[in-house]
Amino acid sequence: MTVEELIIYGKKFLHSIEVKILLARVLECDPLNLINILNEKVEENKANLFKDLIKARLDNKPLQYILGTTNFYGLELIVNKNVLIPRFETEELVENTKKIIETKFKDIQKIKILDLCCGSGAIGLALKNLFPEIDVTISDISRSALEVAKQNSDSLNLKVKIIESDLFENIKEKYNVIISNPPYIKVGEEIEDIVKNNEPAVALYAGEDGLYYYRKILENIRNYLEDNFLIAFEIGYKQKEEILKIIKENLKNINIIAKKDLSDKDRMIFITNI
Repeated sequence: MTVEELIIYGKKFLHSIEVKILLARVLECDPLNLINILNEKVEENKANLFKDLIKARLDNKPLQYILGTTNFYGLELIVNKNVLIPRFETEELVENTKKIIETKFKDIQKIKILDLCCGSGAIGLALKNLFPEIDVTISDISRSALEVAKQNSDSLNLKVKIIESDLFENIKEKYNVIISNPPYIKVGEEIEDIVKNNEPAVALYAGEDGLYYYRKILENIRNYLEDNFLIAFEIGYKQKEEILKIIKENLKNINIIAKKDLSDKDRMIFITNI
């Protein structure tokens, strides 16, 4: 079959954009370049691989898992079933954290960052890429997730410290910045099938009210903070008031900033020392 014939085949099942992305991956070319090779013959094994990818997508497997990569804050990250697929809202968390770091810390070279519940390493690696001089540690309870994070660190040549830890259990240092996008979905809460059936439950669910990890983190976080600090959380868009209450129960003499995402939903909370 030719490139054009495979595109026509794929369009019977999927949107044109997804078809071109999958075919370009098989042919190891830019999707925009397909128009220049429409009449070229495709080897049978590659044509069959393309059809297998179409079938996987029809089975409601996320495109990012099929491709094995996703773009996050300009970085090409490896992702698979062992890690959450990074969302645009988390890119907004990184962007806002970057701005606070630049204004709050006078000597950026001397600060240390901990990305807690790091998954694929997306947040910590993005911050390391933005601030190469900063000491960044990434941590997660899932060894399988940390294997993916290590692959990303190596492939991007971004050197970070990696610690397998149940929250602070194996954390021994203090940090200026602790940032986290922990699990925050209630057990039993309705979510999209494509998420529920593919992404790791350990990265999604957080007890009966979805607040388990915020409680555990905030109960212990003061022991791991330098005097001059920033805490940055991504949150569920209906959780702001409950999390603010937990913060105030555990931390004193602080400033709190809650921010909305570009969809005008409460998605981020930032806590700093006074």
